[in-house]
Amino acid sequence: MNVNAKSGLKPSKPLPTMDDLMADRVTLDEYELAHGEDIPEFTMEVFARARPLSDFPELAEAMRRARGERGPQVAPVKQRVGLRLDAEVVAHFRGTGPGWQARINDILKQHLQKQQSNDAEGHKK
Repeated sequence: MNVNAKSGLKPSKPLPTMDDLMADRVTLDEYELAHGEDIPEFTMEVFARARPLSDFPELAEAMRRARGERGPQVAPVKQRVGLRLDAEVVAHFRGTGPGWQARINDILKQHLQKQQSNDAEGHKK
């Protein structure tokens, strides 16, 4: 005998699964209600307790920036240039995935540092 039988309550129905939802055995509304994921209705009482966005300046600033505006630069600003590279160079770096342009910049920076180091050693002699 299970606990529900002792208490006189009906056995609880199992929660619907994603498989039930995908097989159309339950609706999305039924699934969300069963799992407690329903969003409550926005009533006039809730609306009366609402506070203006100006009460949350950090949120207002984050929302403003989220629309495509960047915050202050942390690192030195890079310069936009037009640069013609051999097709095989572009194909190679693009093939390395996202960030390929930054990798080209890193390699050029390493080359520059190496050249500067060699130049400094040449002037010492």
